[in-house]
Amino acid sequence: MRTTKRRGRVFRVGTLVGAVVLDLLFFRPAGVTNIEPVVLPSGASWSLAIAAQERHNDDLLSREGVAGTAVAIGLDGRPAVKVYLTRPQVFGIPSSLDGFSVMTEVTGAFYALGDMPEDADYRTDNEPLDPKQSFPRPVPIGVSTGQVDVTAGTIGARVAKGEDVFALSNNHVYANKNLAKLGDRILQPGRVDGGSDADAIGTLHDFEPIRFCSPFPACPNNRIDAAIAATTRDDLANRTPRNGYGTPKSSTAKGRLGLKVQKYGRTTGHTMGQISGLNATMNVGFRDGTARFVGQIVISGRGFSAPGDSGSLIVTQGDDKDGLRPVGLLFAGSESTTLANPVDEVLKRFGITIDGGE
Repeated sequence: MRTTKRRGRVFRVGTLVGAVVLDLLFFRPAGVTNIEPVVLPSGASWSLAIAAQERHNDDLLSREGVAGTAVAIGLDGRPAVKVYLTRPQVFGIPSSLDGFSVMTEVTGAFYALGDMPEDADYRTDNEPLDPKQSFPRPVPIGVSTGQVDVTAGTIGARVAKGEDVFALSNNHVYANKNLAKLGDRILQPGRVDGGSDADAIGTLHDFEPIRFCSPFPACPNNRIDAAIAATTRDDLANRTPRNGYGTPKSSTAKGRLGLKVQKYGRTTGHTMGQISGLNATMNVGFRDGTARFVGQIVISGRGFSAPGDSGSLIVTQGDDKDGLRPVGLLFAGSESTTLANPVDEVLKRFGITIDGGE
C-alpha cells in the first residue's frame, strides 16, 4: 500500500454508523493479517447484534468523543458492537450491550473526502501517473473531476441506463452538496487541478439530495452521497489508468466482514483495504454542516483514502471470477478509516448498472 502525504487539512466533523444487513461473514480479529472470510454458521446472532447496536446508537452517539458505531467481529470471533472514537480515553463506554461485547477503536473524526481547502496538497509518493492531471478523451475512471464550483473529487465509474451512459461520483463532487443545477458542467480535471469550462466531460443529470442536520428535527437519515453526469463513450472510458486495477465488472458484490478491497482515486491512486465494519451510522462533517448516513460500509487501511478520493469506486481484490466486483462508493473517512455507500443502493437509486466487464 502506498503511503500518502497529507498537508493543510482543515476539517470539522461529527459521528458514525447505520443499517444494512449485508452478507456477514466470520473473520479473524483485527490486527491479524491475511484474514480470510468464511461462511457464518448462523445469521441469528448477527441479527441480534445489529438490533443491540441500533437500540443503543442514540445513547452512544450522544457521548462526547464517540464518532460512531458498527457491527464487527470481536476478539473471540463472535459478533460485536464496535464504537469508533475521535480521541483516546473516552469514558462511559460499556463493555457489553445486550450480551454482545463492545470494542473501541480510535479513528479520529470523519469527514467528506471531497471538501478540501483550495491550497491543500495531498500527494501520492512515487505515483508514476498522476490522477490529478488532464487526460485525453475518453478519460479513464478514478481520476480528478468535479462540478464547476467544486474543488475536485474522483470519477467512480462509467454507468449505463439503456443506451445512455453517465459518470458516477458523489453528490458533494458533482452536485456541490445540493447547490448545483441540473445541466451544470462536469470537468476533468476538477477546478483545483486546473480544470476549466473547456475541460467538460458531461453535465449534471441527477443526484440524491443530502439532508443535513438541523436543531429541529434531529438529523434525518441519508443512505447515499451520489450523483451522475450525462456523458458519452467518446468522453469517458470504463477503466482506470494503466497503474490502476483496470476495468470493474458489471456484476456487484455484497460487503462482507474481512473482504479485501481496492480502489483507484484522484489523490492516493491505487490502494488496498479490508472491510472491518458494517451497518454503520455516521454523522459526516461537510464544510456546510453535518449529515447523518446510515447503512454504510467501514474499510480499514491507513492510506486507503484521502481528501479528493471522494467518488472512487471500491471493488474486490483478485483477478479471478470474484475479483473486480464493485462493492461501494467512497465518500468519507478519517485518518485511518474509510466510509462507503453500498454500491447496490447507489445503482438502485438511479436505475443504472456499472458499464464494465463481465
